[in-house]
Amino acid sequence: MNITIKKQVFMLHPFGSLYWKDKNILLISDLHLGKISHFRKNGLAIPNSAIPKNFEKLNELLDVYQPQKIIFLGDLFHSTLNSEWHYFDNWIQSISQKIILIEGNHDIVAKHHYENLHVEVLESLQIDDFLLTHHPVATETSFNFCGHIHPRVVLTGLGKQYLKIPCYFRKPNQLILPAFGEFTGNYTLKPTPNDKVYVLTPKEVIEVNLV
Repeated sequence: MNITIKKQVFMLHPFGSLYWKDKNILLISDLHLGKISHFRKNGLAIPNSAIPKNFEKLNELLDVYQPQKIIFLGDLFHSTLNSEWHYFDNWIQSISQKIILIEGNHDIVAKHHYENLHVEVLESLQIDDFLLTHHPVATETSFNFCGHIHPRVVLTGLGKQYLKIPCYFRKPNQLILPAFGEFTGNYTLKPTPNDKVYVLTPKEVIEVNLV
């Protein structure tokens, strides 16, 4: 799905990424690398084969959009260093794009590890009329792209059945991206008449009216 904000075109992908067409930038939030290994270390029965899934999705997006730059909107790595850092290291070495990380609350890995991989780490980033952060920020002068919330909405049917589904959650001056990573969990948001909701399906992004 394509949307236009402040005369700029953005492409919403079913994986949960946002491609800024005019700037050739790919935005991704809440990848939470290392979380699968963290779960496995604590005894949860998650197959080791789940780890490469995030990188397969990333590579597919690079093939589709061929961005010049990738900006992660926080929580790139879930915890302290574990075995998944080697996957990230190898992936970084295999691509040519510039990488920027906007720090999130889970980004506790020391900055020098990112610097060694030529990943730039920032608290926030202003690009023209757009403010990129991890936590949602209320601003009257810029449009805010952010993550952190892992938004989802609840779709209900006539027979009282319901479906909880991840989404892009758009407020008048803000767009909250869905969590990109596997096994990240989600938080239910209730839209107001001023909000827009774009839900993720396996094949497409669909705008739904829940008000």
